Amino acid sequence: MKLKSLLAKPFASIVANKIRKEMQRAVEDQEAILEELIKTGRKTEFGNDHQFGNINNYNDYKQAVPVRDYEQFKPYINKIKDGKQNVLWKGQPIYLAKTSGTTSGVKYIPITKDSISNHIDTARNALLNYMSETGRTEFADGKLIFLSGSPILERVGGIPYGRLSGIVNHHVPRYLRTNQLPTYETNCIEDWETKLDKIVDETINEDMRLISGIPPWMQMYFDRLIERSGKSVGELFKNLDVLVYGGVNFEPYRAKLMAAVGRPINTIETFPASEGFFAFQDTQEHKGLLLNTNSGIFYEFIPANEIFDANPTRLSLRDVQVGVNYALVVSTNAGLWSYNIGDTVKFVSTNPYRLLVTGRIKHFISAFGEHVIGEEVEYSLMRAAKEENLQITEFTVAPMVAPDGELPFHEWFVEFEQAPADLRAFAEKVDAYMQEKNIYYNDLLTGSILQPLKIRPVRKNGFIDYMKSVGKLGGQNKVPRLSNDRTLADELSKFLM
Repeated sequence: MKLKSLLAKPFASIVANKIRKEMQRAVEDQEAILEELIKTGRKTEFGNDHQFGNINNYNDYKQAVPVRDYEQFKPYINKIKDGKQNVLWKGQPIYLAKTSGTTSGVKYIPITKDSISNHIDTARNALLNYMSETGRTEFADGKLIFLSGSPILERVGGIPYGRLSGIVNHHVPRYLRTNQLPTYETNCIEDWETKLDKIVDETINEDMRLISGIPPWMQMYFDRLIERSGKSVGELFKNLDVLVYGGVNFEPYRAKLMAAVGRPINTIETFPASEGFFAFQDTQEHKGLLLNTNSGIFYEFIPANEIFDANPTRLSLRDVQVGVNYALVVSTNAGLWSYNIGDTVKFVSTNPYRLLVTGRIKHFISAFGEHVIGEEVEYSLMRAAKEENLQITEFTVAPMVAPDGELPFHEWFVEFEQAPADLRAFAEKVDAYMQEKNIYYNDLLTGSILQPLKIRPVRKNGFIDYMKSVGKLGGQNKVPRLSNDRTLADELSKFLM
C-alpha cells in the first residue's frame, strides 16, 4: 500500500462518520439552511423584490417566492452578466456555469464563493465514503479519469464562465493532480472524436483504477479501447476498481459496460448538476442516492403531476413520502431561489433520505393522456432485455400520432448489441411491462385508442452518428429517453437498420 491510499483511510473514516451523523439530522439541517439563505438573501436585489425581511418560516417563504425556471430567472441573470453586484447573492458569482437548455438556449448558472465547495467537496466525499465502506483505498495510488469539458474559461461581466466540468477541473485537489488523466491539453480539445482518440492514447498503457463520466461516454471510450487493444477493459486495466457515473440512469448501459470490462466491478452513482451536487450513492448495499442535506442547498418537492399547475403543492423534506414522483426545486447559496431544475426524483427511503432520479420534467410522452415517464420505459425495456439476455446500446421513444390507416402507437428506436431473434415477440414483452407500469397506457390500449408499441432497430453506431450529425457527440450530451413530438424520431429514422 502506497502513501496516498494509506493516508486516505483515516480521512475517509472521518468523512463517513460525518455523513452518518448528517443522515440523522437531515430535516433540522434543511431548516437551518433555509434560515441562513434568507438571512443572506435579504441583502440582495432579489430579496428586496420578494420582501425577505418579512419571511420567518417556510410557509412565509412559499408565499413570497414563486417557483421559477430559467426563463423566469433570466432577467436577474442578465443583470449579473452586465456586471451588477448583489443581485441574487452577495457580491458577484465567481463563475457562471454554461449549460445548454432544452427551451432556453444557453443557460448561465451562478456559482459563488459559498457554493463552490458543494461541487468539490461532495465529489470528494462520495469517493471517501466508498473507501470507508468497502476498505478499498488502493485506487488512490493509480491513475484516475475525471473527464471534463474544456477548462478554458471565457468572461462575461468580468465573471469567468464555461462548462461546469471545466470549472471543476480547476479545483481538483493538488494531491490528485499527478493521478489525473487526461492531461489539461487533451481536456482543452473541443472536437469530441479527436479528444477521445487522444484520451485513449494517454490512458491505454496506464494503470487506470477509477473512471468517471456519463455512461454513453464510458461506452464509447471502452469500445475504442477494445478496438485498439483487442483486450477487455478489465484485462487492459488489471487494477480498475470503480466506475463513477451520473447524468443518466446507468441500468440501460450496465450490461454492455460490464461485458466490456469483463469482470465484476463496483460503481458509484452521483447526481451533480450546474445548479448543485444534490446526491450520491453512499452504500453498495442499498438502492438509492443519499440526498446532500447539509451543503448550502434547500430542497422543495412538488408532486410531478402538479408541476405545471398555477399553485402546485410544495413540500419541504419533512413531508416527502416514499414512492411519489416529485419535481425537484432548489434554493442555494449560489443565489437560486425556488428554482425548478427540471429533474424528477422518487424517494426509496426517508431514514435516511435516499432517492432515485426518475427523469426529466420535459421528457415524457402524453400525446393521449398517458404521461409515460423515463423510469417506466427504462424499466420495461431493461426487464425484457435481461430476460432475453440482450444488451441495449441506446434507445429513445416517441409517439406516432397519425400513422396511415392504423391506430397511433409509441415508436421505440433501439440500438441492440445483437438484435433479438423474434423482434415482434420482444416488443410484445416490452409492451406488457409498460402496461403493468403505467395504468393510463394500459387503459388506452384496452380502449383501442392506441395499438401496442413498435420497435425500430437502429443500425450499429446509429445513435453516435445521429449525435455527430447534430453537433452533440460526446461530453455531457445525452439522448433524451422520451420526446412528446417527432423531431428526434424523424431524424433517427435516417439511421435504421
